[in-house]
Amino acid sequence: MKQRRQTKKTRNPILWIALLAVVVLGGFYFLGGNSSKAEKGPAVTLPPSEITGAAPSFTLTDLNGKSVSLADFRGKVVILDFWATWCPPCKKEIPDFIDLQKAYGQKGVEIIGIALDEPYKVSAFVQQNGVNYTVLLGNDAIAARYGGIDGIPTTFVIDRKGKIVNRFEGFRPRDVFESEIKKLL
Repeated sequence: MKQRRQTKKTRNPILWIALLAVVVLGGFYFLGGNSSKAEKGPAVTLPPSEITGAAPSFTLTDLNGKSVSLADFRGKVVILDFWATWCPPCKKEIPDFIDLQKAYGQKGVEIIGIALDEPYKVSAFVQQNGVNYTVLLGNDAIAARYGGIDGIPTTFVIDRKGKIVNRFEGFRPRDVFESEIKKLL
């Protein structure tokens, strides 16, 4: 009987650890950590009727304290990415955005990252990773203007006329965004 109690006691922590692992992995998948589903294709997450609307205007502050408006990029193809430094799928996309800015910036493309994070963390991240595109400090109000950002990364593709033509939630590989850019240039 004594041996049976010890076995029961040792199972209990193991069950708790297993349960915790399931919860953590489930949360990681739910928040976009599992990119395999997202990588299968450029699925549109907005209904077609909402994709054709004008991108909501905004004026936000960059990392130097300068006010930047979406209107400043009129006439360019804009990839507008909502992200944060603590988000693994967001960090996975950033090197692709850096490359896309290098490859298409002179052709009329602007990558804009709207960071939903603490300014000091964003500034350090941008410096450490050599981010070469516009990074703005976001807030709940801008997220709400874009239909509410339920998960990050959430990325909008905006044409030269300022209309949203696509929206992606979760990680997408470089070729998805490059395909969108080529269609609009």
